[in-house]
Amino acid sequence: MEQELKKELSRDPDGLLTYEYIANHIGACDDIMDELVDNMILVDGTGQFVVSAARYLYAIDKEHHSAAINRLISSAIEKDRERKYLPDLILSIWGADYEERADELAASDDNFRRIYKRLLPPTGM
Repeated sequence: MEQELKKELSRDPDGLLTYEYIANHIGACDDIMDELVDNMILVDGTGQFVVSAARYLYAIDKEHHSAAINRLISSAIEKDRERKYLPDLILSIWGADYEERADELAASDDNFRRIYKRLLPPTGM
């Protein structure tokens, strides 16, 4: 990542600057996406922008950005202790019918299983 961009993003207090950079440079920042995700994970204390970035990248191209999306989701699970952003994330990534498919999704996707356990009581699975 170029020095000027590193300097700018080092001042990112919560992930918003990094999220905006990704959104404004999508397609042109693929070669530094790992570093951008690293920065966002480092500075976003609540998971708000980590979730937003995961949802955005999923909507843009879920296959192309799958590695970044998985890292962002995994981080969101750790950061969103108050469960403010996980409900929107689970709907955006796994769809409105995720509850009907919960067993299938949990068996094939560890991030889904972890979010589902956080959002629903242990007897729900």
